[in-house]
Amino acid sequence: MENKLNYNDAMDRLQKIVEELEGGKRSLDESLKLFEEGTKLAAFCRDALDKAEQKITELSDKTEE
Repeated sequence: MENKLNYNDAMDRLQKIVEELEGGKRSLDESLKLFEEGTKLAAFCRDALDKAEQKITELSDKTEE
């Protein structure tokens, strides 16, 4: 996975992985590799959302002061 990956690109790739896995045309080994990539992308997206939520909370707290 690239270091320059952004949330939108990760979500796009994750959607493609889901579609490929749901298609059922991949071998077990290919499916496992896709699943592994998907879990890494999901963790990346979850982390990005957590950071965005934290930033919003910090900004909201500052405006309330």
